Amino acid sequence: MQLIKNIIIDIDGTPINTLQAGEFAGPTLLFLHGKAFQAKTWLDLGTLQAAVDAGYSILALDLPGFGKSPEATVAPEQVINELMQSAGIEKAIVVGPSMGGKIALEFSLDNPEKIAGLVLIGAVGVEENRDRLSQLPPSSLIVWGEKDHISDPANGVLLHESIPGATLVVFEGAKHPCYLEQPELWHKTLLNFAQTVQF
Repeated sequence: MQLIKNIIIDIDGTPINTLQAGEFAGPTLLFLHGKAFQAKTWLDLGTLQAAVDAGYSILALDLPGFGKSPEATVAPEQVINELMQSAGIEKAIVVGPSMGGKIALEFSLDNPEKIAGLVLIGAVGVEENRDRLSQLPPSSLIVWGEKDHISDPANGVLLHESIPGATLVVFEGAKHPCYLEQPELWHKTLLNFAQTVQF
């Protein structure tokens, strides 16, 4: 059984806190987080263990200024790129809720060769990137809460209509952090999608 380890990685002089498991030679899930959350959120929810148990390598990180990673001027894109390089991850399924969804979306647009799949949960920043949404990978899972009042569910529909081949799943009755409200459905949805992704 793979143990989930707490590992600090120096990125341009900034210690970035990560949770990791696996060898990263095979299918890997990379987890970002929302504005009020951190890498440990995925641990507490059971998402990291569920992914490990399903045979995936995992890396979850605290973005600069969140969790155990201090404030820094280093950009999220640089952090993700250098973490992937440090861990030897060539391609990953990148998972991003809310603020992390915006970062994941823009990282995918700017680094398509590093994206095996994309999972956006109630992502913000959809409208401001609408001219490029069709460039996102067809292996995209879009998850939204039916009663999301922070990022309108219409953004999920826009993503679904803009990305050829994308899958849209709406969690009935759920608010913005729908994955926190319905973790069993979230884990089933995520892992079912991950099985369809070609690395």
